[in-house]
Amino acid sequence: MKGRGRVTLQAIAHEVGLSKYAVSRSLSGKSGVSEETRERIRQAAQRLGYIKPLNQSGSSDIAVVFHDHDPVNSELYMQIQNGVQAEATRLGIGLRMRWTHSKGQLEDLARTCAGLLLVGPHDRDAVATAAATGIPLVRFGWVDPLEDADQVSGTDHESGQAVMQYLIDLGHRNIAYVYGVPGYRGRRERFYGAREIAERYGDVTLHAMQFEEQGGFADAYRALSEKNIRPTAFFCAHDGLALTVVSELLGRGYRIPDEVSVVGFGDFSAATQISPPLTTVKMEGQECGAVGLRLLVERIEKPRLPGMPARRIYIASRIIERRSSGRCRPSGENESEPSPRDQSVAAR
Repeated sequence: MKGRGRVTLQAIAHEVGLSKYAVSRSLSGKSGVSEETRERIRQAAQRLGYIKPLNQSGSSDIAVVFHDHDPVNSELYMQIQNGVQAEATRLGIGLRMRWTHSKGQLEDLARTCAGLLLVGPHDRDAVATAAATGIPLVRFGWVDPLEDADQVSGTDHESGQAVMQYLIDLGHRNIAYVYGVPGYRGRRERFYGAREIAERYGDVTLHAMQFEEQGGFADAYRALSEKNIRPTAFFCAHDGLALTVVSELLGRGYRIPDEVSVVGFGDFSAATQISPPLTTVKMEGQECGAVGLRLLVERIEKPRLPGMPARRIYIASRIIERRSSGRCRPSGENESEPSPRDQSVAAR
């Protein structure tokens, strides 16, 4: 190796086809790297003439922190966790998993880890405190407008547009968007996207149904009916609400999808456990986790310089078509409540 400059971790990483982070972790004796990978890195380092610095210290673990007061998205969070863990195994990275919303715990983790992955609606002050420690962090989910933080997210607004266009293409012109509690920003963005598409059509009406999720749909539906509004399709802000809508409509004797269509959001396990199985939007949580970890590793290996912009990475969702949606019947066939015969058919 005479005549060459000092061998870097990046040179070893290139040699073995792994990240610089994984190489650093292996050569410093940290856990999370298989013995086979560790030996391959050691041999490459020896072959290249690598000289280990005397001042390697500090943790090379990454902390993954899930907000623990967000039960609605718990299944999505598990998908993200699976994606992070699979990618960490591939890269040889050690992880610490935490479920908390505590500002103090977040700061403690930031001071003892190489980087943070924050999942869920963490408090602005807590995020700022963690960021002030100077370690890289990546957020999953929504951030404040122009927040100076790297973000990986799904495509809520775009998904709302896609579902509305899907229903319109099936012939539906009288469509309800079922919010439940509208406080979640993703739900609002899906509605805004759906509304944006509806406004392009002069004969399409989009109704917003907001109500308390525990038993509130029946009253909201009754309020629409009293205005002589009977949607032929319901786009629900998440799959849990869609299950409620399907149950209520079947209880009223509607045939799904012959008389009314229902579309959910999330593609969680319950979507295929009901009859008819639910047409829904699949959120690619596992891919979000993997991409978020790769972005964080990049920020650790090549820290942001002053003035460098934060990144926004969006993972596109997709519509999963099942039997809860179908073409709209010709006008006039859905304008009255179903007969007792219809109710017996729905119950079968």
